Amino acid sequence: MPTPQTLERFITRVEEGAHVEAILEFYTEQASMQENMGAPRVGRELLAEGERKVLAKTKAVHSQCVRPVFQHGDKVVIRWIFRFERLDGTVMQMEELAYQRWDGERIAEEQFFYDPAQLASRPA
Repeated sequence: MPTPQTLERFITRVEEGAHVEAILEFYTEQASMQENMGAPRVGRELLAEGERKVLAKTKAVHSQCVRPVFQHGDKVVIRWIFRFERLDGTVMQMEELAYQRWDGERIAEEQFFYDPAQLASRPA
């Protein structure tokens, strides 16, 4: 179960735009991530590499945690809003819920829930 301070440090890193660093700092070595009902991706290095690939397609990503954050024992739910400014000048904004299971002070499992229709780009 994460301490409130650890949870706040994690949120701050994501809001600072340090997405890859947050994975490396706050996820277990065998952590998994899952998009909606898709197959989970497993392994911190694989997760970090996937994040690098997403970020390579963007000029900027603006990340905002929408409070409150819900925690019950080792389970945490965070509502995020992300605004992606893509290299082609388009913008994509998405809102998602991240459902996490923490193992001590690190995330062991994370599943994202969002409407895939949000992935469409629009002019900036």
